[in-house]
Amino acid sequence: MALNVVIMAAGKGTRMKSTLPKVLHRLAGRPLLQHVLDAAAPLQAARTVLITGHGAEAVEAMAAGSGAVYARQMPQLGTGHAVQQAAPLLDDEATTTVVLNGDVPLVQTATIAALAAACGGTRLALLTVELADATGYGRILRKGDAVQAIVEHKDASPAQRAIREVYTGIMAAPTAALRRWLAQLTNDNAQGEYYLTDVVALAAAEGVAVVAAPASGETEVLGVNSPQQLADLERRFQAANALRLMEAGVRLADPARLDVRGTLTCGADVEIDVNCVFEGRVVLGDGVRVGPNCVIRDAEIGPGTAIHAFTHIDEAVVGAGALIGPYARLRPGAALADEVHIGNFVEVKNSTLARGAKANHLAYLGDATVGERVNFGAGSITANYDGANKHRTVIGNDVHVGSNCVLVAPLVLGDGATIGGGSTLSKDAPAGALTVARARPVTLPGWHRPRKTPAR
Repeated sequence: MALNVVIMAAGKGTRMKSTLPKVLHRLAGRPLLQHVLDAAAPLQAARTVLITGHGAEAVEAMAAGSGAVYARQMPQLGTGHAVQQAAPLLDDEATTTVVLNGDVPLVQTATIAALAAACGGTRLALLTVELADATGYGRILRKGDAVQAIVEHKDASPAQRAIREVYTGIMAAPTAALRRWLAQLTNDNAQGEYYLTDVVALAAAEGVAVVAAPASGETEVLGVNSPQQLADLERRFQAANALRLMEAGVRLADPARLDVRGTLTCGADVEIDVNCVFEGRVVLGDGVRVGPNCVIRDAEIGPGTAIHAFTHIDEAVVGAGALIGPYARLRPGAALADEVHIGNFVEVKNSTLARGAKANHLAYLGDATVGERVNFGAGSITANYDGANKHRTVIGNDVHVGSNCVLVAPLVLGDGATIGGGSTLSKDAPAGALTVARARPVTLPGWHRPRKTPAR
């Protein structure tokens, strides 16, 4: 069934107390609007119309590449007025038009599809849910099972406000009829606005069936109007995500202290400690253990690897059986083979480390190619930047770099080379030899430390 999808994203969100347009605030690492676009994408709508207004340029820039066309609502005179702006852009061949809200981020694709099916191009279908506290929502008014109208909270009587079944702000309507009803809307109400909900009474007056389709639950239809609501929805989202992970066998030390801001794929017997954040696309192989307070983004971690506490990994690949951290940092371009050890306060950037290589303490490896079984000493660094360009350090297999060495790139250390502690090396080191590059010690007998001048 061909569809139009209309997404309302014009509001300022005054209660957010922010200069950022409301739909650009983030939930689980993505803008609210992106969640809605992602939910609608599998429906393959003939036309997706995004209604923008406040911060329109920023909102449209965020949606670039989604395939949506834009309708500007300036000024913002209510939900009915918003959809009026989209009406000229609707595809007439799509007999059903679904209207979504850009600040209701967790609506599910299956729910939208079921709502469109309930419409079927002939009925007005409303997505509804029963809430324990319906404050702020439009109430569903029925006569028997038939929906007669929706009354907005601010226009509702005390008796109507006691109704728990509410309209979620999401509907599906016959496209031609929706155009007709939009043209008949008035602003004769307490707010002087054009309400989209008034199309219910217009449909009933024409004898068009008005049906209610239930949402799967409260969480998927909750909107965001304040920082408190955003935080509440974040925790609901993360709790549901944690439950899915545990049902798949992941052991979480505390499900309430997990944040997934992208996609997290886990193998068997994965353990994740508290306060870990996963961003972008993260893959954890079988038996991976992640210690507390780690941040991992766009990374793949091989089976049996242990990520110790307070480690940051960003756009990196780690092989099987590795030991990382605590307090380690893997920056973009770090590619570690199996059984590599990266210890406390070690940073790796744009470098490859072959099987069994170790840098266990207080080191920096930038723009380096490191061979198998290399041991990189505490306090040693690759000096990869000359002030204008980056240069590469190539370290062969079985090399031992002593503590507090500075390897000034470009540089090659041959297989089996040993670099004496404290060396500053700016020339290649031959294979199998000891290379030392440090000043000869000098002792000055009779030397005295400077003393403070007595105060006058």
